[in-house]
Amino acid sequence: MEIRLLRYVVTLAEELYFGRAAERHHISQQPFGQYIRRLEREVGALLFERTSRRVTPTPAGVRLVAEARVLLDAVDQLAEHARSEGAGRDERTLRLGVLGFGAGQRWDDLREALKAQVPGLRIDHVDLDWATQHRAVLDHTVDAGIMWHAGPVDGLRSDVVLSSPRVAVVPARSLLADATSLTMDDVSDEPWLATPPLSAVMREWLGPAAESGPNAPVVRQPAAVPTAVATSG
Repeated sequence: MEIRLLRYVVTLAEELYFGRAAERHHISQQPFGQYIRRLEREVGALLFERTSRRVTPTPAGVRLVAEARVLLDAVDQLAEHARSEGAGRDERTLRLGVLGFGAGQRWDDLREALKAQVPGLRIDHVDLDWATQHRAVLDHTVDAGIMWHAGPVDGLRSDVVLSSPRVAVVPARSLLADATSLTMDDVSDEPWLATPPLSAVMREWLGPAAESGPNAPVVRQPAAVPTAVATSG
């Protein structure tokens, strides 16, 4: 169960209106409603009665909202403690989380650009993976992250550093290996590598690749994909 879904349900209980609740989280009403339905499926209960005129919490919704508020208060306090502990840290140190290949051959340019803006800057490298890339920034484990952008994430601002096309990594003996291009339909029925539990936005971006094949090895970073495909077939 994702923390942000609990925040959504608490906001809806306060606003009693999907449009206003969605606006508070800077997303549109349709995906907001989908997230609420997803949480209802997870808990196995209807949390809100909907009519054309109003939204009303059910008894199960009232209980969950009360428990969610307690949990969210604890989460916010943990984040505040983390910020307080980091307040005395050297302001010239940047904790930079990096997922997989990072920025490839542009690292020298990026490092020099940062140091030109902040003379004497020290950059501490922190490894990220697909499961931790967003959470590491949100909980202040890192100051910033170079990660895969699959879509907007609440609480994060994303700026594009590099972009590249989707690619499929297949065994050399695969019938797909000599293709000049592939569509998602071409590869949707193939066995896929497994990933750690991912955010909803990452799973949506992966499409059929989010459903792993039988006995598939788990990969946590893009850099691990070629070796995992080569060894597992």
